[in-house]
Amino acid sequence: MQSLNDMFFTSAAQENLTYDQILEDVQKYCTSKHSDKLTTEGNQEEARKLLREFIKQYVLSRSYHIEGLTTDELCDSLYEDMAGISFLKKWIYKPGVEEVNINAFDDIEVIMSGGRSMKIPDRFQSPQHAVDVSRRLLNTCGMVIDDTMPSVIGFLDKNIRISVDKTPIVDAEVGINASIRIVNQQSVSMEKLIASGSATEEMLDLLTCCVRYGVSVCIAGSTGSGKTTVMSWLLSMVPDNRRLITIEEGSREFDLIKRDESGHATNSVVHLLTRPHENPSLNIDQDLLLERVLRKHPDVIGVGEMRSAKEALSVAESSRTGHTVVTTIHSNSSESTYRRMMTLAKRKYNMADDILMQIMVEAYPIVVFTKQLEDGSRKIMQIIEGEDYRNGKLCYRPLYQYDVADNRTDENGKITVVGKHKRLGGISDTLKKRMLDNGIPAKKLQPFLPDAVPKKPEKGGSNHAMDSDCHISSDR
Repeated sequence: MQSLNDMFFTSAAQENLTYDQILEDVQKYCTSKHSDKLTTEGNQEEARKLLREFIKQYVLSRSYHIEGLTTDELCDSLYEDMAGISFLKKWIYKPGVEEVNINAFDDIEVIMSGGRSMKIPDRFQSPQHAVDVSRRLLNTCGMVIDDTMPSVIGFLDKNIRISVDKTPIVDAEVGINASIRIVNQQSVSMEKLIASGSATEEMLDLLTCCVRYGVSVCIAGSTGSGKTTVMSWLLSMVPDNRRLITIEEGSREFDLIKRDESGHATNSVVHLLTRPHENPSLNIDQDLLLERVLRKHPDVIGVGEMRSAKEALSVAESSRTGHTVVTTIHSNSSESTYRRMMTLAKRKYNMADDILMQIMVEAYPIVVFTKQLEDGSRKIMQIIEGEDYRNGKLCYRPLYQYDVADNRTDENGKITVVGKHKRLGGISDTLKKRMLDNGIPAKKLQPFLPDAVPKKPEKGGSNHAMDSDCHISSDR
């Protein structure tokens, strides 16, 4: 059987090498002939330049060619596979890509900004190749993955978060399992949200009034439901003369600083990021940052997501002490959001359910529930006002709701969701008083009051709560 090197001495007409074969041979060449030059201590940038030169010289000397690629493109691809992050580079930085999910070394899919998921033809050469690329990827952010640390979460950039698992957590033949989340910072306007059918103008006006006049909002939903999009827009509506401080976990999803033509900031915004560390004394988590933020006299605090017990209670207490808080949480309905907050807090704090629920309801009068529907569209499905928790029941007012009438599939398999938003009720006297005390003009508040709601809801409207909850009538 001929070796690869033997094959290269045949005529060009006889050569029909695949990219994998070329990669294998170039790797062998660089390792056997130039390893001493590439591994000696010195400038890493210089080593990278040398490797690129060796690759190009060898490719030219062998007259290697892959259909569809120029020589420079072939050399770039070989370099990325040998010392870079392989094909991941083009997908991570491709416009419109939100997430790259590696299920196995030969099974990779991407999620686009519209919610569409698709398999890609690119794959790693082997399970080990997938591990090697992941190590180089994590190395850029100072993280190491090995047998003693087989599961790692890192941040490649201010807007790129990566989570990687290797053996023994995953099977050896898989190589790695990884998720790379790319946050494409972009401005979200009220017009875009309305045009996409995510919400109505009146719903967005209510949320804007809340954040401007001292009412905290929690945005709930599953991963990919549009929570961050809604939160980003809502925080962008904070008046320029109000001090806004955001806290995010590792990667920055918000870009809320406004600048004039001269590049000077016109609003008062501070963005903070957590930085996890193996040494507890060096770990900077959300709770630590929140403690420091409260000393900076913020008017509005944006907390990227409630994840832990400490965050759930400390963020709630910040809201109850006079700060306007906007945050997100994973939840499967508006009503269950408060219970989700309570469950998080109970992991650390030995407090009665009733007390914790009352704290959460008081802290977040408004809950917004978002969802990605079957056709990939993201909607605000419901907005409720939590009023009280008594006798083991959550008492709340349903304000707005999206009702799905049908899910239609055409001959090409395209799904269309048919539905509409409707108003169900008005805000309470308590919330009305709070907003008036905080400066809202009565005229601006009028559209959200109970007397602005028709006494009879539209046919098909839903006014049913969960069995353990109680609705409060809008015209009480």
